[in-house]
Amino acid sequence: MTISLVGLLIELLLLAVGVYLYLFARGLISFGSPESRARAEAFRADNATWMRLLGLALAALMLVNVVLHVRDLVQGIG
Repeated sequence: MTISLVGLLIELLLLAVGVYLYLFARGLISFGSPESRARAEAFRADNATWMRLLGLALAALMLVNVVLHVRDLVQGIG
């Protein structure tokens, strides 16, 4: 059962990465210093389309995996 929980933790981590990538691509996440904020904004402007699609795809796949994994864990208990 511990291996299953490690797998669930990895799936949750990848879900968080997908959500973070999507939010960064949308410009909803800002950085500390003005210099790093300007560099991040330039990178985001150049790569927003593929980052948004990749973030959505990763988040959607990981959400399905997490839901199915939790369902399997709950069925295993009962």
